Amino acid sequence: MASIAFLGTGNMGAGMAGCLIKAGHDLTVYNRTMEKTRPLAELGATAADTPQEAAKGADAVIAMVGDDEASKAVWLGDTGALAAETAENAMTVECSTLSHDWVLELAATAGQKGFRYIDCPVTGIPVKAAAGDLTLLVGAEAGDMETARPLLQPFSSEIIHFGPVGAGTAYKLMVNLMGAVQIAGAAEGMLIAEKAGLDPGQVADALAKGAAASPQVIRNARRMAAADHKQNITFSGQLRLKDTLYGLRLADKLGQQTPFGDAARDAFQMLLDEGFDELNESKVIDVLRS
Repeated sequence: MASIAFLGTGNMGAGMAGCLIKAGHDLTVYNRTMEKTRPLAELGATAADTPQEAAKGADAVIAMVGDDEASKAVWLGDTGALAAETAENAMTVECSTLSHDWVLELAATAGQKGFRYIDCPVTGIPVKAAAGDLTLLVGAEAGDMETARPLLQPFSSEIIHFGPVGAGTAYKLMVNLMGAVQIAGAAEGMLIAEKAGLDPGQVADALAKGAAASPQVIRNARRMAAADHKQNITFSGQLRLKDTLYGLRLADKLGQQTPFGDAARDAFQMLLDEGFDELNESKVIDVLRS
């Protein structure tokens, strides 16, 4: 079993870390809000005051945080994980959804400090994280991928290796940008159905069985029909906009036009502008309604 530092124990990270504990790994956890580490400590993890402290002596350091700034905070600086004395050739595994530019910069910085870097964003919701049922979207050197595989398996049901570092993030940003377009489109369609006098619940059920169905459309159309945006947040509007902006930044770097992505960005920006950033992303229907 490995000694692992896990940085970021929010809705997704807590479930992933729990799977590693259940698999028998020796886990040290860090979270900016210490209270969120308590359930994992009760399962046997050790809570650390800083990322550096968590990473000390670790065979691998895994991060699951919200954005580029949070990632920089846990990896860099005097108390960051990259400042720790770890096992030789320790793995650094970034599971957060980050900008492509920052992933490449972080990988280079980690390499300069003697770490091996795995670009490993995930797809799945918190309940799947806790069940060890995430899909991992990996960018890494082939040898590093195989070395890391036993560490990744406890919280995943599928690992897709897309290529070198950055490839996993490129796929994740592309698919999340598609998801934003689908959710905005579902909101628009549900409003058309509503104004036509159709029953929203029946429409959501029919969508789930039709050619327009996708997990994003099914999940969000049902929440839109039920006006269920405040409880059991699956993915907030703030996170959806962040991922959309990162995806658009990558597309711009690659020279790809994004008229549909731009429209989805505008819809989710309106959601944040109206103060609904912490509600479920399905709340975008009410912004379009107004």
